[in-house]
Order: sequence, then structure tokens, then C-alpha cells
Amino acid sequence: MTIVAIKNRLAYILCCLFAFTTLLCCNFVLSNHVVSAMPSPKFTVVLDAGHGGVDTGCVGYSGTFESEITLKIAQKIEKHLSTLGLNVVQTRTNMDGLYGTFANGFKQRDLNKRRDIILSCKADLLVSIHLNAFSDSTAHGAQVFYKIGSDESKELACNIQQLFVENLYHARTTPQKGDFYILNCTDTPGVLLECGFLSNPEEERLLNTDEYLQKISYNVSCGILSYFDLVKF
Repeated sequence: MTIVAIKNRLAYILCCLFAFTTLLCCNFVLSNHVVSAMPSPKFTVVLDAGHGGVDTGCVGYSGTFESEITLKIAQKIEKHLSTLGLNVVQTRTNMDGLYGTFANGFKQRDLNKRRDIILSCKADLLVSIHLNAFSDSTAHGAQVFYKIGSDESKELACNIQQLFVENLYHARTTPQKGDFYILNCTDTPGVLLECGFLSNPEEERLLNTDEYLQKISYNVSCGILSYFDLVKF
């Protein structure tokens, strides 16, 4: 082997080690799993932080806005995926909505803008991020919903839900079919995440901690990487 070839090989190995080390140096490590990162092709993932602007989504007992927490989760997921070479597009990057002027029909304009972003970047995958609420304050647990009729979406949902069950507070046991506009408006495989119940005081408390948001984002990221066959558990 020539000196040039040896140098190229060493550079490749160092890049792999850097990616692997960066992933494992997150604020926590998945219990009972060993994650090995590999060089990745350029997949494009759209992260859709639900709500925004005047549409705050659901509100917790202590005043937590869904729109604020979903944005924080999306930002953390982006950091994980971008570190490993995936192209990440966020539908919103701040607390504003995507509807333009607040007037009649603003909600549909907001959804249409999200659809346009998914289509324009030719996304390989969509992950829409939300929080739940229910009249019964004991309802709890993160759950993943997948695009009806899409085997790819179901596969991703199963990946993420399994990690939620193993690592999050009282997560629901199985993913479910989801008949949502954001999943149906394009042909892109996608899932909608309900990352917990703001109507549950304990879960709302957790969702206001950076540690728990890191845990959610890390598990979602690993589920996505597993879907693209970029990690092994």
C-alpha cells in the first residue's frame, strides 16, 4: 500500500471515529444499546416543529406552550443528524407561525407552507413533532403515528416507538396509524410524534427539563439513523 493510500485510509478511520465519538458524547447514552455510527450518504430529513405564532398548540398546567417545546426538540434532533452528515430542513426555526398575515384561513396557509417546504427540498423523510393533551390528567406517554398505507413510515414509527418505550417516561407501547394532513399532503414517508402529555403534571415537568428533551431528541435521531441503516443496535 502506498503512503498516499495509507494516509487516505487513516483519514477515513479518523472521520469515522469522530462521528462515533460525537454521537456518544451527547448528554446521555441509551440504556442497553451500543450505537455505532457509519459514514452516511446525503439523506434529507424535514423536521416539522408543530404550531407556532398565535397557534401555540396545547398549553400545560404551568403555562408550557407546545409550540415552544416542539421547536426545542426539533433543534436538538437537527444537531444530532447534522453531525452525522444528514441534510436537515426545519419547517420553522423560531416561534413564529408560517401563515404570513394573521387572518381567516391562517391555519391552512400554515399547513400549506409546511407542505411546500417538504416538496421543495425533495425530502426523504418527514418527522412532525407535537405534544399531547387530554381532559384526564393521568393520561401520559409518548407515541408515534405513521402515514397510513406506507410501509416505510410504519418501519420508522416502530424504530422510534421501541426506543421511546425503553427510555422515556411511561411511553405508549405501540405506534399507531395517523390520518393527519401533514403526513398525507405529500408522498414522503413520515411520522408524527406526540412526545408526551402537557396535561399530565409530571410529564409537563419533565418536558421543561433540558435533560428530558435531550433524551427525546437522541432517541428520535437514533430511530431515524436506524431507518436509513446508518446505525446498528
